Amino acid sequence: MSNLPQGLSYVESHEWIRNEGDGIVTIGVTDFAQEQLGDVVFVELPDVGAELVSADEFGVIESVKAASDLFAPVSGEVIAINELLADDPELVNTDPYGDAWLLQIRLSHPEELEHLLDADAYSQLCEE
Repeated sequence: MSNLPQGLSYVESHEWIRNEGDGIVTIGVTDFAQEQLGDVVFVELPDVGAELVSADEFGVIESVKAASDLFAPVSGEVIAINELLADDPELVNTDPYGDAWLLQIRLSHPEELEHLLDADAYSQLCEE
């Protein structure tokens, strides 16, 4: 299986979530997702201040193979987007859990974190 850090949470649509504390989370796409996409050439993200609803589309990631929608794993207000991806979208391929984070949000429903997958459950999902 691809690189899969423990300590993060995951969703079936292949986004990861890192709880930063104080109701803030960072969201990105998993190594499995970037492997499936191939070479990423463009990432479209929402504006800071946008309100996301869990499971709703919030952006698009395009590769040389396909374009895929990005889905919000939790609900909240976008407080930061990764500006590096505008000029360097291939960071998603080289560092999906580090420099290629997508956005940070302030949770509007912190209890949604309880329904996310851990690394083992996500790994099983990817193997199916």
